[in-house]
Amino acid sequence: MTLTTRIVTEVAYHEGIVREAYKDSVGVLTWSAGITSASGHSVERYVGNPQPLARCLDVYVWLLREKYLPSVLRAFKGHDLTESQLAAALSFHWNTGAISRASWVQHFKAGDNAKARKAFMNWVKPVEITDRRKAERDLFFDGKWSGDGTIMEWTVVRPNKSVDWSKGRRVNVSGEIAALLGGVAKPATTRNAITAPRDEPSLWANIIAAIARIFGGKK
Repeated sequence: MTLTTRIVTEVAYHEGIVREAYKDSVGVLTWSAGITSASGHSVERYVGNPQPLARCLDVYVWLLREKYLPSVLRAFKGHDLTESQLAAALSFHWNTGAISRASWVQHFKAGDNAKARKAFMNWVKPVEITDRRKAERDLFFDGKWSGDGTIMEWTVVRPNKSVDWSKGRRVNVSGEIAALLGGVAKPATTRNAITAPRDEPSLWANIIAAIARIFGGKK
């Protein structure tokens, strides 16, 4: 049970990407694929500071793998999940943060799929989330996928930190996600320290390289 391109794009399909920090429907500062500072990664730095799509996906995949996946695996300990079940559980947890206390999980582990399916729909506040919850339920219990490898992306955030939802576009991110899953390096030691491209040489690396060129006769 590990992340796949299809799982990661499925969760992002429900979220979409906003490149700049904005305020969600209840006023919480949010960025990228629904990331808030509650995740442990401070999103205040992205206020008025839109990021490349690659950066948004990098942080999203990292948090999904390093924080949310372990919680889901702990919640289902002793029970192997299919790819579709893992995708649905991750999407649910990414959105609610409640995988460890959701009764539907316990019903499923006890083998009562009927109760689990019904309890899944207890998590529909705000009401706008109902369609997403139905999609997650159908993915978990019926293997019915919603995503197609694309996500909605928004780049226009107004001065009051609201998103101009009319300016969105659909982009295919399957290739970028596959590349990140294939060899993404863990970012800096804290979640708030992801500030520079991973391939940018450090100051000391530049100094050492300069010394090597001087004494090694290299140009």
